[in-house]
This record gives sequence, structure tokens and C-alpha cells, in this order.
Amino acid sequence: MSKKHPIVAVTGSSGAGTTNVKAAFEQIFRREGINPAIIEGDGFHRYDRKHMDELAARAEAEGRHLTHFGPEGNLFEELEALFKEYSEHGTGKRRYYIHNNEEGAQHGSPPGTLTPWEPLPENTDLLFYEGLHGGVTTDTVNVAQYVDLLIGVVPIINLEWIQKIHRDKAVRGYTSEDATRLILSRMHDYTHYIIPQFSRTDINFQRVPTVDTSNPFAATKIPTNDESFSVIHIRNLDKIQADFRYLLEMLDGSFMSTPDTIVVPTGKKVFATQLILNPVIHHMMEKKAS
Repeated sequence: MSKKHPIVAVTGSSGAGTTNVKAAFEQIFRREGINPAIIEGDGFHRYDRKHMDELAARAEAEGRHLTHFGPEGNLFEELEALFKEYSEHGTGKRRYYIHNNEEGAQHGSPPGTLTPWEPLPENTDLLFYEGLHGGVTTDTVNVAQYVDLLIGVVPIINLEWIQKIHRDKAVRGYTSEDATRLILSRMHDYTHYIIPQFSRTDINFQRVPTVDTSNPFAATKIPTNDESFSVIHIRNLDKIQADFRYLLEMLDGSFMSTPDTIVVPTGKKVFATQLILNPVIHHMMEKKAS
């Protein structure tokens, strides 16, 4: 952790809602006049799409699993080195994984490729990471130790599976059977490298649908925000000193489920994120300036 070069990490798997939390932070950064160094976690995938598909198919044929959740498919050591360097000096390197044609036009690289490494912009106020592994630890790597504010974003597991199946069918042309097999092949790495992060976070956002998702493999649509609540569990009440009475007044339809957990309509999650975490970021910047 670093007073002069703080790191904020939003961690969660694809489709979990990290993009909504990122949108809330973009508004916080504008309000506070903060110039962040943005890190996209997918830039630390070990392989481009073509090589990953080839190696994953080979691993499956050999009875192994190579996934984007585990260390074999990612550069954990390089991510830890970036966090360490930024926390000490405010510097480091990043690259981008190109997901689609829009990103390809922005970065001048075709979809499925990784851009060359480039230095971070100079004189940034903090590092903001969004991706799969902002709080990952292994026997040899500890990324979480350098993070000043760690945020977990995760839907309940049935909803996560529904979202993955729909995305893989719509974007990659998979059948339901293909998408289901992919989920099962990733389960070991998901349970060992993704889920444990949510016990290291300062706050977790978990989306819970209020419609029947009991069979995610047969679901025909993704529950909407209007059909969901977001469970916001503040795990570190010393760092995040939320005024729950104020939050209940500001967030219509919300309620407390435990003394450290507020439940809000998912449509209000971005607003709730700002209300809860803007004071934390403001205090972080005050400490940086002192």
C-alpha cells in the first residue's frame, strides 16, 4: 500500500458488473479532479486469442485445463511487479487485449491480439485496475498486498453462468452445450484463483436476481436490473466508514440485511457506489497531498 501512489482495484469475472463500478469511479475521478492510470486486467493475459485457443484445446486433449482464470493463462508475476513499481514510484507498464473491432480501431490492432507494452502516463494520481485478478494471491505471488482499496464485484453463481452462456452464444457463436462445457472446464481455476479474492476485499457488490434462475443452463434471458437487487457488503468498516442511515434515505427501496450490509435496487448501484466510495477516494487524495 502507498500513501503517495495509491492503487484502487476492482476485481470480478467477465459479466459480473465491474463495468458499472468503473463508470461510477469515472464520475468520482471527474468530481475530484483525479488523473488515474487505467489498467485493464485482460492486458495481463499470457497469450493472444489464437494461441490461447490452440493451447487450451491441446490441454483439454491431455486432460488438463488452461483458462484465463489461472496462472497458466496470465502474467501474475508481471501484474504484481506493476503494482509494486507503481506503489513505490508511480510508474510502470501496461498493454491492452483487443476484444473487438471497436477496440481494434482505437489501438490499431486486430481483435484477439495484445498490444505492445507501453509506459504508464506520467504524473498520475492513482492506479485504477479493473479485471479478474486485482486481489489474487498464490504460493509465489501476492498482488493484493499493494492495493489500497480492493473492491469485489460478483453475481450469484447461477446468474454468472446465465450471463456467460448468453455472452458465449451471442459473441462467439457457441451452442449451449459448448458454453456449459467451457464453464465446467474453468471451475478449478475459478474456485482457486477468483473466488478467494472476495475474502480479501474491502467491499463486495453482489447482484442477486429476484426471478427464477434455478436452472441457469435452460434460462432464455438474463434478468434485468429491475429484476435484481445488489447486496453491498462493507467488509472493512475502518476503511469505509459508511453512514448507513444516510444511504437508506438516499437510495429509495434499499434496506439493511446485516449491520454491515445494505441491499439496493440494482438500478441504483452506480449511485450507491459513488455515495459509499467517493469519501474514501477523497480521503485518499487528502493523505496523498499531506
